[in-house]
Amino acid sequence: MSGVLLLSPKFVMKLLVAFILCLSLSLSGCSPSHTDGKIKITMWQGVNPPTNRLVLQKLVDRFNQSQNEIFVESLYVGQPDQQIPKILAAVVGNAAPDLLWYNSTLTGRLVELDAIRQLDDFWERSPIKTEIDPALIPTMELDGHIWSIPFSANNVAIFYRPSLFAAAGIKNLPQTWEELKTVALQLTRDTNGDRIIDQYGIFLPLGKGEFTVFTWLPFLWSAEGDILTNQVPQLNTPQAATALQLWLDLIKSNAAILSQPERGYEEDNFVSGKVAMQISGSWALRYMNQKGIDFGVMPIPRDRITATAIGGENLFLFKTNPSREQAAWKFAEYVASEQFQTTFATETGYLPINLNSQKSDAYAKYINEQPEIDIFIKQMSAGLTRPLLADYPRISESLGRAIEATLLQKNTPAEALASAQSNLELALNIKN
Repeated sequence: MSGVLLLSPKFVMKLLVAFILCLSLSLSGCSPSHTDGKIKITMWQGVNPPTNRLVLQKLVDRFNQSQNEIFVESLYVGQPDQQIPKILAAVVGNAAPDLLWYNSTLTGRLVELDAIRQLDDFWERSPIKTEIDPALIPTMELDGHIWSIPFSANNVAIFYRPSLFAAAGIKNLPQTWEELKTVALQLTRDTNGDRIIDQYGIFLPLGKGEFTVFTWLPFLWSAEGDILTNQVPQLNTPQAATALQLWLDLIKSNAAILSQPERGYEEDNFVSGKVAMQISGSWALRYMNQKGIDFGVMPIPRDRITATAIGGENLFLFKTNPSREQAAWKFAEYVASEQFQTTFATETGYLPINLNSQKSDAYAKYINEQPEIDIFIKQMSAGLTRPLLADYPRISESLGRAIEATLLQKNTPAEALASAQSNLELALNIKN
């Protein structure tokens, strides 16, 4: 597997445009007068929906007001899929932020670019070392070193509308893929008699971006498949074809409706009742509650085993200078603390990464008031994480293209996966 970062002319142009944007972000984030001599550090993040971003800002403000040494500026820089060109441009242009909120799949790329600080020394002497959920340690480590610290955790399940299930005469939630196909078809209905389908069984994400891949991976893992074989990417497998065929079957039977391209995270169709089921994560709980609709959460039906994808974001510390890195670490410790995690979890739906927060009375009260969160908590033991390889973004993009081609019925699952594997081998110079 090649360790060289090859950039096409088209991508270089994207980086140039992104660098201009990065420069504008840094200029707009000039130190405000009220920092009063504090060390100012900048954090780039893509927290969504906006209600969750407000919770984050409240907690950042609380940190800034709690001490006189550090001022943290939190900047929203777009959805994760939109961030990579900006991040790479910032690294190349020496304009990176102090802290980056991003999922751990970017670890290998950032390490390869020598952009982020290894955290072993901070981690070994930090009091939060014993408070981080051990299930999340794999998201922090690469080649035996610590490169990031968890910000929040989540996993995916299926949200469903109990009222629509009842109206379709469905009494039992689907447990297997075959049951999922049957139930989704029962939920696909012409509710007003005009011979046009106006309610679909399930909403599936369309696009080649990471959200589509992230929500599809539990189906691959449930079929006992993976995207790596002996640490080498292998996308063209019988298990991957089986998982893709499931989604294709849902589309071909009209039991599923596709999202707009790269908009698979939007819940408008679910809220309006146009779809009865949607794959999403715990981050959507607060939004659903605010909409005042009836909803429930169920585990993703299984093929061979029960599986989900563990997500959430970590904080990376970019290389700057000792004083700024120390300030950034102090804020990272605050983010991982029981105080931050309990507030962020109970007000957004993300899962706390701090063990003390998980066991706190405040979080127990939240679970009692929001029982749907229990599904996500229990699923963590069945969850798997995406690999932290430097080439993961390319692997994900190739897999995303295969999913997209299948859902648009341009190729069969086998054809799409074979093409994705061939293109990936050429891009990464993999020799069989």
